[in-house]
Amino acid sequence: MSEKKLFLLDGHALVYRAHYAFINRPLINSKGINTSAITGFVRTLWDLITNQKPSHLALALDPKGPTFRHEYFPEYKANRDAQPEDITIALPYVRAIVEAFNIPVVCLDGYEADDVIGTLSKQAEKEGFDVYMVTPDKDYAQLVSDKIFMYKPSRSGNGIEILGSKEVCEKWDIEDPLQVIDILGLQGDSVDNIPGIPGVGAKTAVKLLKQFGSMEGILANTDQLKGKQKEKVETFADQGRLSYRLATINLEVPIQFDANAYKIENFDKVKLKKLFDELEFRSLARKILGEDDPVGEQGTLFASSASYQAPKEEEVAAQKQDLTSIEYDYKLISTAEERASLATSLANQSFFCFDTETTGLDSQQVDLVGVAFSWKKGEGYYVPVDEDMDKAKEELVVFKSVMENDKIVKVGQNLKYDINIMRWYGIEVAGPYFDTMVAHYLLEPDLRHKLDYLSESYLSYKMVPIEKLIGKKGPKQKTMRSVEIEELCDYAVEDADVTMQLMDHLGPKLKEEGLQKLFDDIEMPLVGVLSRMEYQGVKIDKAFLENYSEKIGGDILKARELIYEKAGEEFNISSPKQVGQILFDKLKIPYRWRKTASGQYSTDVTKLTELSVHHEVIQDILEYRMYTKLKSTYVDALPKMINPRTGRVHSSFNQARAATGRLSSEGPNLQNIPIKNAAGREIRKAFVPRDEEHILMAADYSQVELRLIAEISKDEAMLHAFTEGHDIHKATAAGVYGVSLDEVTADQRRNAKTVNFSIIYGAGSTNLSRQLDIPRTEAKELIENYFKQYDGLKKYMDETVEYARDKGYVKTLIGRKRSLRDINSRNSLARSNAERMAINTPIQGTAADMIKIAMINLEKEMIAQQFKSKMILQVHDELVFDVYKPELDQLKDLVEEKMRTAIPDLKVPILVEAGIGDNWLEAH
Repeated sequence: MSEKKLFLLDGHALVYRAHYAFINRPLINSKGINTSAITGFVRTLWDLITNQKPSHLALALDPKGPTFRHEYFPEYKANRDAQPEDITIALPYVRAIVEAFNIPVVCLDGYEADDVIGTLSKQAEKEGFDVYMVTPDKDYAQLVSDKIFMYKPSRSGNGIEILGSKEVCEKWDIEDPLQVIDILGLQGDSVDNIPGIPGVGAKTAVKLLKQFGSMEGILANTDQLKGKQKEKVETFADQGRLSYRLATINLEVPIQFDANAYKIENFDKVKLKKLFDELEFRSLARKILGEDDPVGEQGTLFASSASYQAPKEEEVAAQKQDLTSIEYDYKLISTAEERASLATSLANQSFFCFDTETTGLDSQQVDLVGVAFSWKKGEGYYVPVDEDMDKAKEELVVFKSVMENDKIVKVGQNLKYDINIMRWYGIEVAGPYFDTMVAHYLLEPDLRHKLDYLSESYLSYKMVPIEKLIGKKGPKQKTMRSVEIEELCDYAVEDADVTMQLMDHLGPKLKEEGLQKLFDDIEMPLVGVLSRMEYQGVKIDKAFLENYSEKIGGDILKARELIYEKAGEEFNISSPKQVGQILFDKLKIPYRWRKTASGQYSTDVTKLTELSVHHEVIQDILEYRMYTKLKSTYVDALPKMINPRTGRVHSSFNQARAATGRLSSEGPNLQNIPIKNAAGREIRKAFVPRDEEHILMAADYSQVELRLIAEISKDEAMLHAFTEGHDIHKATAAGVYGVSLDEVTADQRRNAKTVNFSIIYGAGSTNLSRQLDIPRTEAKELIENYFKQYDGLKKYMDETVEYARDKGYVKTLIGRKRSLRDINSRNSLARSNAERMAINTPIQGTAADMIKIAMINLEKEMIAQQFKSKMILQVHDELVFDVYKPELDQLKDLVEEKMRTAIPDLKVPILVEAGIGDNWLEAH
């Protein structure tokens, strides 16, 4: 590798960036460590190594304690929040991983990473290197030259960004990259607490530099300035010079670039594997270490580099067990006599695990390949079945009585899937159930619940990856039907064996955490309810959707032409970059947020919605986006989801995804079908009864979360409003605005409704002012008046946060738990997020528990009374039924009663509203 390419990584900046990239859905391993920052950093590092192929590489880290800048400005970076604990934990791992890659780590007391990188960059430049400073930090722009570049890693799919002198000058609108220092000195930097000159922002700074060339040029010509600007610049001239000095990266750090020390070397595969195992980095380990490489070898950063060198035997790290290192007895069952003998053995067990092997993932359409059974560690049986469904049913009929025996516990991982499969083959798998996925979900709702993850986490056992049998995802991937039977036997029984062992680990933990009753009485019965609901599916009016697709296609064309007319030119409305350029560069609509990591305007729905009240073209763009999303996601997609076996759509309900306990769905995602706009509501017309003898009924909890917070907080005013049957939003408006119920205006009620649903989920005055488009002072007053009216609610919120700080978790009324690992964090952002979750989880979680209990009780009674009607959908706080018309009145009463009384003895009245119709929209 002759090309001299030096990459210098800004360690802390990259770690922080990776941490916050996952802030809404952090990656937590089984030990409770947040690995988001480490994962993101390693991905960036490996992407850089493999795609950029540097010849030389180093990582720079900030030192602990003050730097030389603090000597002349002690307040430097004083505004910065405490470092999140997760980053404090991550940094030693990052350093250890980098060192295992044999990449040098540079850290000098008294100097920041940018000073170290700046000094090394300039030294390496003189030695003929092309230098790439890997960082998202804008300050580095001052260092860019013909041989020194800023390298911004990819984020949110935007791709990498490499900035040379030309790009920096264009981006900052300057003549020379060194003028970046002048801009930072003039405008200051709130993040680093660099004061700058008051009243001089980025645009003013650029304008002044175009006129006078530099900060000193500006300060020397203040006589040419006018008014307050002249006064501010002269008054704060010394502060400006101080800020310039603080913003200047030191290029004379006592360090010497040594090309030999920074040259790419072989990495230490043993150390990396040990670290990856500890962090539970399975996919990264496969990608970097190589799935089939001999364990314990030295790796190379590039295939063309030096050859592998095996380490000494004693250096090889202890490995997790797998199928090659344990004793096991997995038997293939291939004759009728063997099936009968196995069925007899199963009938003698108090519990057994079973797992199906199929030709795909959709449980309503795939074919069964075989079934594995296990009830003892290291032992199990695999029963292959014929490809012909009728013949397969004949082979399986011997297991029907034992699978339908309600005295034997059936164990499985994601049991609902296997129950669905067996139903297609004539077997109704009876409870009681023990689903290891759901058990782990109750114990650790924020973690992953896949079987291979649980196996490595709890059993230190590495399972055979499915890719080894059928290959990676893609058009060339095989199905289980084509796998050699002996190989498939081991794979299938291993699933059942591992799941059986996991029950022994997770079962006692449910009891220890007080979750056994929730598991036994709600989550396990719900497995059967959801399975039967999925099997029923819902009929879709394909012709209606085809017609609506044409209509919405016309709406898209009209919206597009209107946008082009108002914008004065044609552009790609689906391109966020082009939308930003049109709105903020061409139309000069004020943009008040930070740009994205790639320097583009952010045009997400939140920002555009906030601006839409002031600019018509933005409302048109939002409508265009809505139409195109509805058309692609639902209108055109739903007909393709119709199952050829049944002629119906079968959504899959996820029981172990939302940490609050809420159900979600996919194929289609019912929760995301819009209800607040007419175009979205129209889609519900496509959901229709199965035939003319049936009608749809939708039953919905009314304001259930507000009612539950009244119940949980015991706030007297809120309880009184609900008990007396008052309109809660009107009652809130009366209290907040100090008027009688009769005097409340429509605007006041609308504002109160927003306040009701916002404050209980942690919205502050800034957020509320944006939602209501009112001044922040007015929003602050609204919140103060709100808590005067509902002082019990404020007390509940404070006490709940204190409880969470003390216990580390919160609970629903039924006892569902959610741990809050950041509730005592020193970092205010992480802590405030945890506080919001502490307040809303008991409310959302109790609402989730309530509708689950209602579903279980309803189905039990419907079966007992032999109803022909079926429960077919669950969406948010709503249940949908395909009702046999002669049963309508009886079922309507039953549904309302069971939903209303799901959690008995509540002080607050629970209101259920049920409607009927020839489609879902009419019923809702």
